Amino acid sequence: MKTVIINGSPRKEGNTAKMCNAFAEGVIAENQDATIEIFNLYDFDFKGCKSCFACKLKGAPTYGRCAVKDAISPILDKALEADILVLASPIYLMDVSGEYKSFLERLLFPLASYEAGYKSLATNRMRVSTIYTMNVPKEMCPDQVLSTTEYFIGHILREPRRICAYNTYQFRDYSKYKVEVFDEEQKRRYRDDNFPTELKEAFELGKEMAATAK
Repeated sequence: MKTVIINGSPRKEGNTAKMCNAFAEGVIAENQDATIEIFNLYDFDFKGCKSCFACKLKGAPTYGRCAVKDAISPILDKALEADILVLASPIYLMDVSGEYKSFLERLLFPLASYEAGYKSLATNRMRVSTIYTMNVPKEMCPDQVLSTTEYFIGHILREPRRICAYNTYQFRDYSKYKVEVFDEEQKRRYRDDNFPTELKEAFELGKEMAATAK
């Protein structure tokens, strides 16, 4: 069983990475033979969709596939072959990161055909999870924005299971930064009280998905 985790955060040891790792640990707890691959998008030199439409060209070998060849081309292939696909991003400006959005363009648009009913060309409807981390409380989560993207993911692949970490602790040392709108002590208490629970939720979802993917 193959699990591919896409981390759309520039921080390899940040909150998003920790949630991804917790999910992976849940998969392994359920299936010790599972293969886990984690890709940090900021490690790769790539761009989003170039609107070349080679993926829509009649009779072309690129129909339904991204024709651009660059650093993430092998990752796109791995993602589409996975049994479990995790798509993770921090929230920037009330939306996912730019690298994450660019990856989704390259992954999903080729599979979104202009055939009747906007037929999905995906041959593998793997289990999908979305993970988001954000520096705001739950009531400020940009749910409508995320739901629109997830609707598209669901149409092309499978409706994703979402899990979030809210009100994240951003800085190792708040005293070094000019921060007036957040209370560091309040942030620390929230992290200590809630982040372990959020990590546990990621672990349990990984375990559950591994069980159903067997």
